Amino acid sequence: MSAEPDPPKFQAASFTVQATRGLIRDRGMRRKAISALLVLAVLMVIAGATFLQEALNPREHLGWFVIFWLACGWLTFTALLLALFDLLLVRAETRAARRVLKEQLRAAADLPEDER
Repeated sequence: MSAEPDPPKFQAASFTVQATRGLIRDRGMRRKAISALLVLAVLMVIAGATFLQEALNPREHLGWFVIFWLACGWLTFTALLLALFDLLLVRAETRAARRVLKEQLRAAADLPEDER
């Protein structure tokens, strides 16, 4: 009889942390997530203003109304925060690239005429 270890159980918190790290680090995935969140939020606004209007009547279904519009706001706010984070990363990358370029130009300017 061999005692085989149990397979690791799915841990939602660990998965969420790893997925979030991947989303934050990869620019393409981050921008796709921003787009998806905004598209979903716009679709929710359209649905809430048209065919779900009766089901989301605040006088009859206050709970559904609050949950629906909080979810829509949460999606929009999350997209806004991701976009702000992306903007800050792009600015930091630009500053770093500008610094490297200035150093390269200084190094090229210090060379004698015959080595240029």
